[in-house]
Amino acid sequence: MSTTFYSLALVASWSGASVRTGLISLLSIILLKLCYVRYTRSPWRKLPPGPQGLPILGNIRQLNDKRWLTSRDCKGTYGDVVYLSALGRSIIVLNSQKAAADLLGRRASNYSDRPRFIVAAEILTGGMEVSLIQYGMLWRRMRRAAHEGLHKSAAKAFNNIQMTEAVLLTSGILESPGRWEMHMRRFTASMIMTAVYDTPVIHSLEDESVRRINDHVMRVAHTVLPGSHLVELLPWMKHIPSRFAKWKRTAEEWFRRDTEMFESLVDSVRTNMAKGTDSPCLSATLIKKQSRIGLNGLELAWLVSTMYGATSETTTGSMYWWMLAMVAFPETQRRAQAELDSVVGRSRVPSFSDLPNLPYLRAMVKEVLRWRSVLPVGIPHCSLEDDWYEGMFIPKGTMCLVNVAVCNHDPAIYGDDAGLFDPSRHLDSDGALAPGPPDTQDEGHIVYGFGKRICLGRHVANDTMFIAYAVMLWAMKLVPDKDEDGGDIPIDVDGYLDNGMVHTPLPFSCKITPRFPEAIAILDEERELRGQL
Repeated sequence: MSTTFYSLALVASWSGASVRTGLISLLSIILLKLCYVRYTRSPWRKLPPGPQGLPILGNIRQLNDKRWLTSRDCKGTYGDVVYLSALGRSIIVLNSQKAAADLLGRRASNYSDRPRFIVAAEILTGGMEVSLIQYGMLWRRMRRAAHEGLHKSAAKAFNNIQMTEAVLLTSGILESPGRWEMHMRRFTASMIMTAVYDTPVIHSLEDESVRRINDHVMRVAHTVLPGSHLVELLPWMKHIPSRFAKWKRTAEEWFRRDTEMFESLVDSVRTNMAKGTDSPCLSATLIKKQSRIGLNGLELAWLVSTMYGATSETTTGSMYWWMLAMVAFPETQRRAQAELDSVVGRSRVPSFSDLPNLPYLRAMVKEVLRWRSVLPVGIPHCSLEDDWYEGMFIPKGTMCLVNVAVCNHDPAIYGDDAGLFDPSRHLDSDGALAPGPPDTQDEGHIVYGFGKRICLGRHVANDTMFIAYAVMLWAMKLVPDKDEDGGDIPIDVDGYLDNGMVHTPLPFSCKITPRFPEAIAILDEERELRGQL
């Protein structure tokens, strides 16, 4: 400060042109000094490490390269928190369970927002898709309402539905083994539709309601893909009148049609409730509590529909990976079947009452989700305010991506054999189910997410996969197909298909036969008891 006063005194002794020159020089020095101080103190100099980006485009190339993003190279080169940018948008990739849990879990109040999806969240779904809408009062109300029908105890209401569908799934595969993928898709669709809308068992994927909801799910999934609509880069385009913007008209029309479909499905549940012919389902649970949970008819209809979209593709994809694991790692199949023979025997079908005594089967559910995450990069969160983490600056509005595939294969947590399918890693020395790693909510993996955005349907999904795997392994034997020389046809355990929603294994073939002669007859008896023969 004294230097500045001295300089001003010096200027006062100048005159004419010398004064003007001196003032300009002095102001330039002060401005440069201020810029230097601002630069050295700027938090933006403390961003997490990351690869060099292109001018304006930033790290578009890296973000579009899913194999790089979900590889160990990303973490090995830049660490647990990696900074990227795209068209001026800040993005961090979280490469460890601890970093993800520290931010998205323990600091959930700042990381529960979603990035803005103008077409998918605001127009196509009218701001009603709970998994996509941004943090706010509506999201909190819908989230609390969903918890009413999907928490761990409430999820048990669906066990009878899941059991029936598992028996039908197994019978169907044994009747036509070459169509096992179709049977799994039918199983998932029918189970969820019955659990959500109390529909009768669905025997075909061509069912009108299933087809229309599947179409809706695919529309939303493709709309959230980067580059799907220019309006995501130029938000002002949202205000273009619909008559001049076909993309907007189309999205608005689909919102109208889908709303009619979802409301009619809920109305059918209301009708059954009035007749006294309803069975436990999510719609009925929320209808009974509607005045307390504070949702109007539109909000309730869209909330219920979310369960189908959130679980249908992911559960089916995980079951495909399980099928591949049973063929590629036959020792795990044999161990699970030995456990079933010991606990259940061969005179009846496994049931949920056996669950406490089948720790290896329960570990198998955890391991499938850990070993092959159908969503290798989790649904993005978004920071509400500026934040600091371990000396690194995270700006407000930063998109946060969890590198699920890398986190679930961390050798420091799962051992050097983390790339192998081995359910026993989830058991303790006595063969009982062990507690999960600290940041996994006791799931053994992080597929279901973190904090306030953790998947509410996870208990339903876990039960669905448990009973399906138990009944199939009790009744079926799966082995590799043979080539012309009698050798096993090799299976690619690392390759995958990306349909824009989930990752599923590359097509593979296998031989499926009954494990013992009485299996089919016992399944038929169970179907008859359940009115499905």
